[in-house]
Amino acid sequence: MKEIKPFVTLVGAGPGDAELITLKGIKAIREADVILYDALVNDELLDYAGPDCVKVYVGKRAERLSTSQDEINKLLVDYALNYGHVVRLKGGDPFVFGRGGEELDYVHAHQIETAVVPGISSSISLTGLQQIPLTYRGVAESFWVITGSTSETKLSTDLQLAVKSTATVVVLMGFAKLPQIVAQYQQEGKHNLPIAVIQNGSTTEERIVLGKVDTIIAQVAAANMGAPAIIVLGEVVAKHREFENVLKNLKTTVLSS
Repeated sequence: MKEIKPFVTLVGAGPGDAELITLKGIKAIREADVILYDALVNDELLDYAGPDCVKVYVGKRAERLSTSQDEINKLLVDYALNYGHVVRLKGGDPFVFGRGGEELDYVHAHQIETAVVPGISSSISLTGLQQIPLTYRGVAESFWVITGSTSETKLSTDLQLAVKSTATVVVLMGFAKLPQIVAQYQQEGKHNLPIAVIQNGSTTEERIVLGKVDTIIAQVAAANMGAPAIIVLGEVVAKHREFENVLKNLKTTVLSS
């Protein structure tokens, strides 16, 4: 009978494209006795698991949970004690609004060893795939990554500080708060600041809307955009190859309306 050695590995699955996971992440999946995976994890990654691996869906998406965080924490420990190596497969990176730190704390409290395999966060990968640089000499010297849904399901108050800077701002899990985000930038007089909304980034369903703070809500509604999506604000958005064409079309629409 196989000796059970409890162990938990947090693995970042990347932003959605199955090819955007690390080799080390794939190795962990292959060695897993149990995999607890999220809604935003590409199902293709589960094909790397062994034939006897137990796969458990613990979907989490935006502000809706199919499994509570407390339940997930308990499952990590229970499966580790009864099966051995548990891989917690999480979209993006486990430590960028992935609650990976909380999961490690809980597992450590039960004296179970752990490891972490970083993943590519959507905050840097989806902008990169769209060829939007988060930093650009003379344009943006830093970038902020802000949650659109705190533990109280509110927009982070850090945005109030970010809007006063020239930094690029990436908001995760904030699509439902887009009107609030836009309002804060308008209050700072940044009506014409370039903005992008990227939905289902890195997947075959990827869509992007480019615009300005004052026009983005109407554009997003017209395009029938929805979650999961990230929001990118800053002058660097204008570096997107189609941005100028979008602006011309916007001007044409306004003149003809």
